[in-house]
Amino acid sequence: MREFIAANPAWLTVFQLPTYAPDLNPQEGTWSLAKRDIGNLAAADLGQITRAVKRRLKQIQYRPDFVDSCLAGTGLITDD
Repeated sequence: MREFIAANPAWLTVFQLPTYAPDLNPQEGTWSLAKRDIGNLAAADLGQITRAVKRRLKQIQYRPDFVDSCLAGTGLITDD
């Protein structure tokens, strides 16, 4: 890969990104919103946890402003 990059500098620009960058991942913001309400849930079984997560994700799905804020929070998009 390094040889290919070095051989094509006229048209190829390479940006080194960190291996793990939660600040650039909008899913991290969505999961943060979901976990906020179920963080103190004392579930009796895995099914109860699953239902709580699905219910919270469904609520987030119907609030496009929440989803948009998670995407905008990454700073990777602009509304130009």
